[in-house]
Amino acid sequence: MHDRSALGPADVADDVLTGMVADLLGHDAAGVEVLESHAVPVDYDLPAITTASRSWVSGTARTPGGDQSFRMFVKHVQCWSRSPEFRSVPEDFREVAASSVPWRTEPLVYRSDLGDRLPDGLRMPRALGVFDLDALSSSLWLEDVRHPAVAWDLDRYTRAARLLGRLAASERVRPLADVGAFTWSIWQYVHGRVAVDVLPRLPSLTGLPPDLHARLLAAAERVPTVTEELVSLPRLTSHGDACPNNLLAGGDPGSFVLIDYGFWLPNPLAFDLGQLVAGEWQLGRRHTDPLPVVDEACVAAYTAGLAQEGLTLSVADVRRAHALQLFLFVGLSTALDDDHAADRAELVAFSLDLLEATDP
Repeated sequence: MHDRSALGPADVADDVLTGMVADLLGHDAAGVEVLESHAVPVDYDLPAITTASRSWVSGTARTPGGDQSFRMFVKHVQCWSRSPEFRSVPEDFREVAASSVPWRTEPLVYRSDLGDRLPDGLRMPRALGVFDLDALSSSLWLEDVRHPAVAWDLDRYTRAARLLGRLAASERVRPLADVGAFTWSIWQYVHGRVAVDVLPRLPSLTGLPPDLHARLLAAAERVPTVTEELVSLPRLTSHGDACPNNLLAGGDPGSFVLIDYGFWLPNPLAFDLGQLVAGEWQLGRRHTDPLPVVDEACVAAYTAGLAQEGLTLSVADVRRAHALQLFLFVGLSTALDDDHAADRAELVAFSLDLLEATDP
């Protein structure tokens, strides 16, 4: 019996599925018969504007080694203009907004040999199939990456930061840093999201203590100069959204499986540190260690990872780059969400403290 209706347009023909199952199980497709298959939506509570659906496809196949079960992850990615959230974008800004999110990058990453180039300790799911559904959407059929639930303690943060530093500076990875060929700059983000959505809403915020609100409004005046300094920094390989949710536990102790490549782009030095440090606080998952302790350890480890790949910079230089990015991409916008208000206020305050502490 087969029921993959939950996939909608992301489904494939039975013979294509058979080929992917054979690849997954390590057999020649001629000797494999898929006996039954079904698709169910993945239980995932974090929305993504370029993700139409996430599904598990499971079943049983007859193979030369006997009947074997299989499971694959299917992700249907699309242009932001197809997302329900796109309706909230002002009419006269929609064309710019639709072109500002690189939805095509993830399929291109999975079609590349990035998995063979990642530093030891990082890997990515194996792509079994990448299909263009139409001009504005694609589907990714990936191996099931089973990962144990692990706590993000200080050691785990520092190991992730070191590997992200190695990723940023790796000469093997560098040729694929811009595999999506997406034309984007920090200024586009500032003239778009920051100018259109963030700055107009800051004066009427009610979720921050009055003194912190005043500090944030004063710091917002610095957006042009902060942006100028950030874009002047060296551009390195970046994952673009290296939060703990996208760094799954690998099979070996200390290893990670890096997922979700929608924002894979060359970006300024230390760009990936922002979401690594801030991601859990934004979701209200406060770490047992104080935020400044986690941040300091990650900056030092990222700097060491750069050096391991031959790029020697001072911790102070990396911390300044991180401070600029954290303020512009996290501190300014974090206060706009009322969820987890205390954690978000702490994050806003920390971003302002770090910016001020690293000022020349």
